[in-house]
Amino acid sequence: MAITVGIPRALLYYYYYPMWRVFFEELGAKVVLSPPSTKGVLSMGLRHAVDDICLPVKMAFGHVLDLSGRVDCIFLPRLVSVEKREYICPKFLGLPDMVRRLSGLPPLIDVDISLYKNKKGLYEALQKVGALFNANTLAVWRAYRRSLGALKSYFRLLELGLMPSEAMAVMENRVKEAPYVSGDALKVALIGHPYNIYDSYVSMDVINKLRRMGAAVLTAENVSEKTVNRHVSGLPKKLFWTLGRRMIGAAGHYMERQDISGLVYVAAFGCGPDSMTGALIEREARTRHIPFLSLNIDEHTGEAGVVTRLEAFLDMIRWRRCG
Repeated sequence: MAITVGIPRALLYYYYYPMWRVFFEELGAKVVLSPPSTKGVLSMGLRHAVDDICLPVKMAFGHVLDLSGRVDCIFLPRLVSVEKREYICPKFLGLPDMVRRLSGLPPLIDVDISLYKNKKGLYEALQKVGALFNANTLAVWRAYRRSLGALKSYFRLLELGLMPSEAMAVMENRVKEAPYVSGDALKVALIGHPYNIYDSYVSMDVINKLRRMGAAVLTAENVSEKTVNRHVSGLPKKLFWTLGRRMIGAAGHYMERQDISGLVYVAAFGCGPDSMTGALIEREARTRHIPFLSLNIDEHTGEAGVVTRLEAFLDMIRWRRCG
């Protein structure tokens, strides 16, 4: 019987799930995802997480706990760096240790992943993981190469304008009809960490809310890495937070486009890097006279207030265009 590997639908799931899924399935394992975020999943996370962490990490606790009892092991890598000479949030680094103190969990696969020095770090990490499922190093190498191909295909779909859920549906042959957006729709850039804007419970479904209000939504993941790097190259200092660099570079790209009517920035309350990233993006938007809306979210954020602010923002843009 195949080993079941649980993957929490949280944090960098929105970047790397297609890769993880292919890697484990190529090695004969069965991948089990935690369900989409709900109030119940968050409540579990809130009960067990430490107080001084942000909403996305609290939600990750809930997703890990939801997998307990349903899988043989949980894949929860210790993410140090995913780009050369850059880092991921320190709370990602400490997440496996914070989770391990919980009782009743299946074994964690918490291999260190660091590409800080070079890209070999990824294969070295997955080689260790693969050895747990197959002692044949050639089979592990083959699974690694195929998983890289899946990741490249996924990123290509994102750059075509799809959201992660839509791109994953295409790759898994479960495509649903794309949301209809009229040709004269306002185009709004939605900037934020993927685990904030693509988790429909955390973001209060901000993407679909904007679409239903008549806006076409574009995100940082729809922008190529080359374009991102071009727009951050002029900064006085290199950004060493990978996700912050991507958000600032994508925002710079969208602010140069004449067809973008406004920019919405979503940040988790209490996130230190977000406070710096948001300030840089807002300052540039104000300088360019581009409509800008900042939304801060946590477990107490009310949906009605978010809807009101989004409606007012889009109304303001429409009045501006008519003027």
